[in-house]
Amino acid sequence: MTRPTTPNAQSQALPIAHLLGVPVHVIGAEEAIGLMEQWIEQRDGLRWIALTGSHGVVEGYKHPQFQAILKSAALSLPDGRWTARLAGWRGGCAPRQVRGTDLLWKCCESFSPKAYRHFFYGDTEEVLALMTRQLRERFPALRIAGTYSPPYRELTPNEDAEIANLINAAAPDVLWVGLGLPKQERWIYEHRHCLQVPVVVAVGAAFKFASGAVKSAPPWVSDWGLEWAWRFAHEPRRLWHRVVIYGPQFVTHALLELSGLKKYE
Repeated sequence: MTRPTTPNAQSQALPIAHLLGVPVHVIGAEEAIGLMEQWIEQRDGLRWIALTGSHGVVEGYKHPQFQAILKSAALSLPDGRWTARLAGWRGGCAPRQVRGTDLLWKCCESFSPKAYRHFFYGDTEEVLALMTRQLRERFPALRIAGTYSPPYRELTPNEDAEIANLINAAAPDVLWVGLGLPKQERWIYEHRHCLQVPVVVAVGAAFKFASGAVKSAPPWVSDWGLEWAWRFAHEPRRLWHRVVIYGPQFVTHALLELSGLKKYE
């Protein structure tokens, strides 16, 4: 059984900002991948990485239990453009956005020559098949230890244990979890004691983008901080609540915090 670890001295020494009480590390994908490699080589416990955008920040503000889960992550990386900008401003350094899809691609590129093993958990069987095909075509040396698409319902205790056993039997070095926020973060936190994996990464909808099932936003859209609008236009039924409800809440609370009118713990 792999014991989970608390964030180590390496991650604690990184530049960090707190947005509405939620920690966000202000580093780029390259630094994150370097830490992941160290953790794989050390193999001294499970460490997990959260990718935190405005949705995650508001979720952490509204639900203290979820905020505690995010604080247990060894790294909490700024996934959204505006989250990255605010974290950079609060941390007194340049913003460093890390999209889940970009981290996945760069990590697979960096790790494929080193024979590290990857397991992909989440989304549909079709998306997983498309994504693994794309990854194998782009990185022929990439070692994929396995994939699993869980049913869209609550799992029984036996099913839950079987999935953990399946992942452990595959012996991955990196477990990518794409269940969507906040489900994926809660799943990682609840299973951190039984997963025998050195690095676990919560990547949200990255599988859909990496597979091509959902088209990524053009660079200019991301540069202007309008990726949320692009995604909403392509998946309105799935994202309306996040855009219509959580978006204005994030803006309102962020302005209150930046102006000093309200403090968030």
